[in-house]
Amino acid sequence: MSYQALYRVWRPQRFDDVVGQETMTQTLKNAIITKQTSHAYLFTGPRGTGKTSAAKIFAKAINCHYQKDGEPCNECETCRAITAGALNDVIEIDAASNNGVEEIRDIRDKAKYAPTQADYKIYIIDEVHMLSTGAFNALLKTLEEPPANVVFILATTEVHKVPATIISRTQRFNFKRITAADLFKRMAYILEQKEMTYDPAALKVIAKAAEGGMRDALSILDQVLSFSDNHVTLENALDVTGSLTEALLADYVQTIHDHAPKAALQLLQQILAEGKDAQRFVEDLIEYVRDLLMYQQAPELVMANEMDLLDEHFKQLSDALSAEQLYTVIDILNETQQQLRFTNHPEIYLEVATVRLTQQPVAPAAVSANVSAPADNEQVTQLSRQVAQLQAALQKLETAGPSAPVQQAKPKPAKKISKKVNRKLIYPVLADATRTNLENLKEVWPDLLNMLDVTKRAIMRVSEPVAASQSGVVVAFNYEILFERANNDQDLLTVLENGLNRLTGNPFKVVLVPQDNWPEIRKEYLQNHAVSGHNNEDQPTTTEKAPAPEVNEVVQQAQALFGDAVVVQKD
Repeated sequence: MSYQALYRVWRPQRFDDVVGQETMTQTLKNAIITKQTSHAYLFTGPRGTGKTSAAKIFAKAINCHYQKDGEPCNECETCRAITAGALNDVIEIDAASNNGVEEIRDIRDKAKYAPTQADYKIYIIDEVHMLSTGAFNALLKTLEEPPANVVFILATTEVHKVPATIISRTQRFNFKRITAADLFKRMAYILEQKEMTYDPAALKVIAKAAEGGMRDALSILDQVLSFSDNHVTLENALDVTGSLTEALLADYVQTIHDHAPKAALQLLQQILAEGKDAQRFVEDLIEYVRDLLMYQQAPELVMANEMDLLDEHFKQLSDALSAEQLYTVIDILNETQQQLRFTNHPEIYLEVATVRLTQQPVAPAAVSANVSAPADNEQVTQLSRQVAQLQAALQKLETAGPSAPVQQAKPKPAKKISKKVNRKLIYPVLADATRTNLENLKEVWPDLLNMLDVTKRAIMRVSEPVAASQSGVVVAFNYEILFERANNDQDLLTVLENGLNRLTGNPFKVVLVPQDNWPEIRKEYLQNHAVSGHNNEDQPTTTEKAPAPEVNEVVQQAQALFGDAVVVQKD
């Protein structure tokens, strides 16, 4: 006989064999024992959770003359015929391929005839949500008042697509996802029965990858057995499922804790080079960080879900990372997961996310733990002094009365521009900047980024050129922390300037600015050089000219918005 897949060989033949659905199976057994069975049932739930298997077991149990405690004997002629699919009175229909009105009318007409061999005629309609509207309407009357000795069992994974009029005519059973622990036990039992060896960590990986479906778990196990010559190893399970080892996930999270972007990017490149799926990597990482967070609050719950396979590194990370840091990591990973759905270059988003994760500020809880008691006392003393000064000033105002002049509060200063922004290098670029130069530079910018190594490219992904002349370019960064990192990296600036020289043939000077400060810097330049009428010390001196005429306020605003290279003033 040809080889059969594990999920077919080990399909449940009794209610007690259905894993993880004790409530549903016990209810069905009680109905058979007390002879209070219904004429129509609706089995709903995710794929691979035992809906069709339970329907066939029910068909055997209700027709078995030797059933005991609601379980079929599986030895009589009727039970063996139903197991083999050879009993004419148990009809299994796939609604995905038989979803028309004519097929349902044929069922309705044949249901009128009495069963030929068994006591009950059973119709099992799988994926019933695929029926057309007309087919559902044709089934309504039969479901409401079926002939004697006829039972309909409808199974579906998408119950929301089944009309309410159908649901109201059936007894509904909701099959739930099977827990990873139950999947683990069932696979271990099957392997022990087959006298095969296995690594417990490998079964854990398969159980998590199955996502609550027994059929999926056995299919993956079957594939791993074929791949590993009848021995289930962790390495082969990871290769088949595309998952990552707990150690690799722990190492990646460790780089986040250590604020080590270089090590994190190298680890990411290793993961992607091994062919791991980017989406699966993010999912595994979110689940790992979720377990760290859960372990801080309910360690016994995580231990049960992970089947006591947690290592010391996991426990150390759970102690080292604060809940606020883990919240931030999950938020960034969730945002990255959404971005990966709409891109053909997932490595870019993973690199940027890796840099963001490793550049997180220290959590407030960690900061407070590192602050010494003398520092706290000093802050309290300073605050007390300020309160005393404010109280004295308030007393003076009350003594002077309403006639005393009140000093007008000064307006709040605008957002400070980073001290590391070098205007002496920016203003010469702006003096000769044109739109053409900027567009030409943007065309070669992707080529320039491809010339960088992994770490430098990840930093420069969040930047873009915003102004360019024949000899210089101003590059704005979306995040100030990455601007400071790049501005302090002289090697990076040298590589950028050399790369632009190779691509354009011109020697370029690269100047960096934070994106938030760029509009204010450009406005300052326009005011100092277009309105004041005299040369700024940062601007190269030129021949003396007549004082510049006063610029209209509307023109100033237009130049501030679009740049002086675009705005042309005509009388």
